[in-house]
This record gives sequence, structure tokens and C-alpha cells, in this order.
Amino acid sequence: MPIFLFPDEPFWNEEADAVEFPVQVGEYLGRVFVTRRTLQGIVGHTPKPDEAVQQVCMNRTLFERATEQRILARALDPDANIHLTGRDLHRAAG
Repeated sequence: MPIFLFPDEPFWNEEADAVEFPVQVGEYLGRVFVTRRTLQGIVGHTPKPDEAVQQVCMNRTLFERATEQRILARALDPDANIHLTGRDLHRAAG
């Protein structure tokens, strides 16, 4: 059984201007955000919401690996969620 679970598909969160997906580790259930600005570094332009979600889905392993690394490093944001950065993605691709 995997330690980290990603129970639902990524979706666009208009308020956060980011793609959001849940992560579960034991009893902890948090949210992961990938902002449009972070995705801009990957695609080379500011993606529209549907393209942003598509990019996360197509590269899901990378985003999940970056999330796992942040959790293992106990590097949660003050709200106990994770806002992935370009640096997180670069380390995960590494």
C-alpha cells in the first residue's frame, strides 16, 4: 500500500488561480496548489485554466514526486497545505 495517496483528479481553483489536487498521508489530508505562474515556467507562457489542469495531468508523476518530497522534508506551508514552486519541480525532476 502506498504511503502517499492522491485520491482525486486535479482541478482548477479560480480563487487560488492554481491547479489544485488533494494528498493524503495517513490521517493527514491536505491540498496541493500549482499556480499559473509556476506552470508558466514549464510551458513558456501563461496557461489558461484548462491548459494548466492538462499540464498537471500529463506530468502528474512529477507533481506527485515534488509533493512527496515536500512532505518528507516536513516543508508544509503555514496553512498545512503545499504550494509547489518551480524549485520544487526542478528538484523532483532531478
